[in-house]
Amino acid sequence: FSDQNQKRIVLALQSGLKSDLTWALNTLTVLSFKEKDEIRKDATPLAKIPGLLDALLQIIDDWRDISLPKDLSKSRRVRLLGANALVTGFGSEYEALASSENYSHSIAASGPSIMDSSSQKVAPRHRPTGWWFEEDGLFNLDDDGRAEKQLCAVAASNILRNFSFMPENEVIMAQHRHCLETVFQCVESKYSDFQDEELVTNALETIVNVGPLLDLRIFSSSKPSYINITEKRAVQAIMGMLGSQIKAWHCAAAELLGRLIINPDNETFLLPFATQIYKRLVDLLSLPAVDTQAAAVGALYNLAEVNMDCRLKLASERWAIDRLLKVVKAPHPVPEICRKAATILESLVSEPQNRVPLLPYENAFAEVLFSESKHADIFARILYELTSRPNTKQGMARGVWGM
Repeated sequence: FSDQNQKRIVLALQSGLKSDLTWALNTLTVLSFKEKDEIRKDATPLAKIPGLLDALLQIIDDWRDISLPKDLSKSRRVRLLGANALVTGFGSEYEALASSENYSHSIAASGPSIMDSSSQKVAPRHRPTGWWFEEDGLFNLDDDGRAEKQLCAVAASNILRNFSFMPENEVIMAQHRHCLETVFQCVESKYSDFQDEELVTNALETIVNVGPLLDLRIFSSSKPSYINITEKRAVQAIMGMLGSQIKAWHCAAAELLGRLIINPDNETFLLPFATQIYKRLVDLLSLPAVDTQAAAVGALYNLAEVNMDCRLKLASERWAIDRLLKVVKAPHPVPEICRKAATILESLVSEPQNRVPLLPYENAFAEVLFSESKHADIFARILYELTSRPNTKQGMARGVWGM
């Protein structure tokens, strides 16, 4: 079906007409959906449908243009696309059209009784003053039309999210600057009251899925730019999600940071925020939700492997060692998370400067070691590092007495 209707789908998305948009969005939603463990041999790569990705992004961009409050918009401007169409299908245009026609008929009835037929043909249809300037957007919309445009944007973002789960699409989307700019702007939106929560969630999950292939330098590359997103703005958008109280958002942001830092080219943009990142991730470790703890541990695991400075900052973060140890002792339901938490502690103790903050936990480490834990070998190495080469006599005394 997609092979035979590729051009039709793209043209329907570009038309801006409600009926065509609805058909195209419904079709793409079905084509892009798959079960979690399903192996789809008939997945639809974006590369095989020219113009599809840009057409979907344009729908989200159109909603972004009209979603901001009026007092924050730069200037009013007339939208000419669809100006020659009587109705576009969005909102209550049919009722507005009927009322304007009645208004024009009443004017004609109160005028001269005899009118030239040629003048009737060319007479413009009367509309209320300022009709074209009431709303910004692709079309001039009423409240119902704006709500329908919002639904279209959410549907388009859901399709992008579904596409990002397909390995065939990951490289295409991670190297598509317009795609990254659009989803990052949805994530960074400061006007949350005017943003749809589902739209933000879909955009964030799309970035997470392409995160391992994402190079933040794309925002300063020579590729054509549609929205002025910089590397710093992108990281600040992630930090905003990391500090959110919404569980799905801060979990996804933590996972995204862990994936981005794997690429050495992203370190330049992420490390200036290291102190804030560590503080928030350690806070997430204290939350009872196991998936939140897993996301935080996964991010810390990758961050601790970057360089010595990262390990020193993490060890100096209050409660960091205590909460990582609690993840192991609880233990976390996923054994891999416990192993990563223990490995982070082992990574911290490898730095001589970290022995002072770690020595007070010597007894707790020994308790895990003798409790027949699966990670006893890791804690044996931690204890060896703590006690084998103390830097000073004071350090030796603290190690012996477990102060």
